[in-house]
Amino acid sequence: MTDTQAPTRVAVIGGGRMGAGIAQVFATLGSEVVIAEAGDRAAAHERVATGLHRADERGKIIGSTPDDILERVTTVASPSELHPETDLVIEAVPENATLKVEVLIAAEKVVRPDAVLASNTSSLSIAELGKNLENPVRFLGMHFFNPVPVSELVEIVTAPATSAAVVARAVSWVGLLAKTDVVVNDSPGFATSRLGVYLGLEAIRMLEDGVADAAAIDRAMELGYRHPMGPLRSTDLVGLDVRLAIAEHLAATIGPRFEPPRLLREKVARGELGRKSGHGFFDWTTTETGVQR
Repeated sequence: MTDTQAPTRVAVIGGGRMGAGIAQVFATLGSEVVIAEAGDRAAAHERVATGLHRADERGKIIGSTPDDILERVTTVASPSELHPETDLVIEAVPENATLKVEVLIAAEKVVRPDAVLASNTSSLSIAELGKNLENPVRFLGMHFFNPVPVSELVEIVTAPATSAAVVARAVSWVGLLAKTDVVVNDSPGFATSRLGVYLGLEAIRMLEDGVADAAAIDRAMELGYRHPMGPLRSTDLVGLDVRLAIAEHLAATIGPRFEPPRLLREKVARGELGRKSGHGFFDWTTTETGVQR
């Protein structure tokens, strides 16, 4: 396989929203995709199906049908069941370093020695995750963004051990997905999470201080700075619990400027996690775009 070819077989570990989105885009590209999901495998498969039908409604599927693409997606219960001839493994499990290391080690034992191993982590150190692998040379970060099918960016994160050839393969695959890569060095929060979280936290503090309501804060950034989405609606899409975990990690590794605001902690404690729970800074129960609460 050359660097200009799509990976024949892709494994995605974790079948949540991010994992299903990653599976969808590679299956649409033509890869055979296996999702390793320890929980509800049927739900993971259904997420891909729903995403494909939505893409079809937007006219994004050309020369095929959602059902034809879905035939290339299968599920298994564990990374130990992955195909030995897998070309690319992307873990997309929750932001828990112990869990990520566990599934990456399990996958490394199964797939062939030249397969690329990647983490979709948005903040954890690639070098720290990779040091537990037998061959960290083939390991890097491939940070996709939610929702994966429509997001244009993939952040490729290189650790000191990552080989240039592996980075080149990852960059070529991102291009085949019709997405744009940014290659960054391993650092807490990389580029996107570090900047995005900092902006989001300050927006939450402004809401907490009564500077303006959520819709006004977001509109100011959308119209004043041409951001396609405001920081509070973006936080709802990412998930308040995810953003809290990243902020806590950055506060511990970079410093107190990333200390999570009280309002964020309170919302997470109440189960107001954003779009996935129906409520966050906006109400998502009646619309896909969220309305002012």
